[in-house]
Amino acid sequence: MIDARLAPLQKAVLGLPARWLAARGVLADHVSLAGFGLGVLAVPALAFGAFGLALALLAANRIADGLDGAIARATAPTDRGAFLDIGLDFVFYAIFPLGFALADPAANALPAAVLIASFIGTGSSFLAFASIAAKRGKTAADYPNKGIYYLGGLTEGAETIAIFAAMCLFPAAFPLLAYAFAAACALTTLMRWHQGWTVFR
Repeated sequence: MIDARLAPLQKAVLGLPARWLAARGVLADHVSLAGFGLGVLAVPALAFGAFGLALALLAANRIADGLDGAIARATAPTDRGAFLDIGLDFVFYAIFPLGFALADPAANALPAAVLIASFIGTGSSFLAFASIAAKRGKTAADYPNKGIYYLGGLTEGAETIAIFAAMCLFPAAFPLLAYAFAAACALTTLMRWHQGWTVFR
């Protein structure tokens, strides 16, 4: 919902370090993969109750996610980079709640499963819209620097990271936060279905 508004700030903050890294031969794809690796490490951190460490790994993953795009723009964006960016993001979003389920299966397994299922709705509707929009030559005016058509919604990247951070800060509230965000994701999915039904009629 707010990703487009945050994009100029992200560009301003990450532009200088991205150019510095690019000048030293750091590739955007390598940053994407490193960031994903750091994000994966958040799962065992959560499972063992190291919520502060998980929050730090979440932050590192998101910084890398912003840096890879900034490095690509400072050099030459590629289709492989766009593929990695969205593909790794979706897997990271799906596995993060798994850490809470492993930490306390009795309390967290069901809400984690519901949340992950809701991510299937948002992710599949996002990618289905993007693939058909690309076939029709459509571009997203609000996200001109994205490698694929970026369809916004109620729950975008910023909202997802905010809820993950809240879960790390208040782990006992995970079930409530997971169910509430899953409901928001379900609403986003319905909105995207309606948009696809309307745009692609």
